[in-house]
Amino acid sequence: MTAQILVVTGTSTDIGKTVATAAVAAAASATGLRVAVCKAAQTGLAPGEPGDLADAERLAGPMPTREPARYPEPLAPETAATRAGLPPVTLDAIADAVAELAADADLVLVEGAGGVLVRLAPDLTILDVARRLHAPLLVVTDPGLGTLNHTELTTRAAAAADVAVRGLVIGSWPDEPDLAMRCNLADLPRLTGEHIVATVPAGAGRLSGDQFRAAAPDWVDAALFHP
Repeated sequence: MTAQILVVTGTSTDIGKTVATAAVAAAASATGLRVAVCKAAQTGLAPGEPGDLADAERLAGPMPTREPARYPEPLAPETAATRAGLPPVTLDAIADAVAELAADADLVLVEGAGGVLVRLAPDLTILDVARRLHAPLLVVTDPGLGTLNHTELTTRAAAAADVAVRGLVIGSWPDEPDLAMRCNLADLPRLTGEHIVATVPAGAGRLSGDQFRAAAPDWVDAALFHP
């Protein structure tokens, strides 16, 4: 069986991509799939410090992971690499890491940095990664006011790059959604043409691993794993 690959991106930074990635990983694992995660480029951390992959494992459970590049300052990877005097991450390095994971996995999740046009390196975005991997995007978005513009811009950028979108993920759904949030549940699919395939509750990242893994299958549409 060839591993399925999904590339997780967001409409902006701090949108909940890592927790969403963990939720999809936990839900997939609950169906019996072998899951692995690649972080295309980690920024804002020194060598040896736990990063996004550690958070994903804390929530979703132990799984194979790869991190092709890391830079110390919390900036876009291209800028962080330049300021640190380090080589930028390459498309080959990301593709090789994913291939290593795919050899022993049913599903590989590839988490980007920021949104679809954030530069991982000069002339390299997560859209280029998705094209190289022949993989669709999962777009993590905010439920609140402003999300319609951000999400439609993101899906249009994907379409312009000839990259498919598998679905939208609400990264942080509050216990008491306001009017705009409730309306956006209908408006996001209508305006983007993409289904909402997962809705992650606000605060999910603060749950224990056991609590997170028990709840995640209820947040994610299992049809996501059967393209």
